Amino acid sequence: MSWQGDIPSSEQLAAELKRIKDRKRFIKLLYNTVASLIVVAAVSVLISMLFLPVLRVTGTSMTPTLQNDELVVCRRRGSFERGDIIAFYHNNKILLKRVIGLPGDIIDIAADGTVTVNGEKLDEPYVDELALGTCDIKMPYQVPESRWFVMGDHRSESIDSRTKEIGCVAEEMVVGKVIWCIYPFGSMKSF
Repeated sequence: MSWQGDIPSSEQLAAELKRIKDRKRFIKLLYNTVASLIVVAAVSVLISMLFLPVLRVTGTSMTPTLQNDELVVCRRRGSFERGDIIAFYHNNKILLKRVIGLPGDIIDIAADGTVTVNGEKLDEPYVDELALGTCDIKMPYQVPESRWFVMGDHRSESIDSRTKEIGCVAEEMVVGKVIWCIYPFGSMKSF
């Protein structure tokens, strides 16, 4: 039998072995990179779902504090105080509103939109203009236990606890407290 073709030189064999070794190294690097990205994505989703949900603001009920299409981050755990902005479920939607009354508080809203809590006028620097808005509950109103009385900052447009449709927010419906506005990047702020 005779050989057909040339026998490769030692340099050609070395080059071919290097190419095979480099290819294996590249495939291993690619595999590790993809695996790392999958782990990072999974951890990000878990953190987002369990601890820090990211929500998009829709509508104008929280202007001027929050604008339409801003992205906010919520913290799931913790207590809520008067003035906090919370996210909660209502009719398969997530709404963002400000806590005005805590469990047991007595809320009264005058015709001009002035809010009093337990007989004291509420200082509301976050509201541009006071308005009674849509209100079909009897005032004064006592907030039930394990519930919060919430209102939007754009009082004339917001549908909130002043209506029987939404009412006070039950503890089990709360997604969390809004802690940061992260987008648009130029208007990042914390709450």
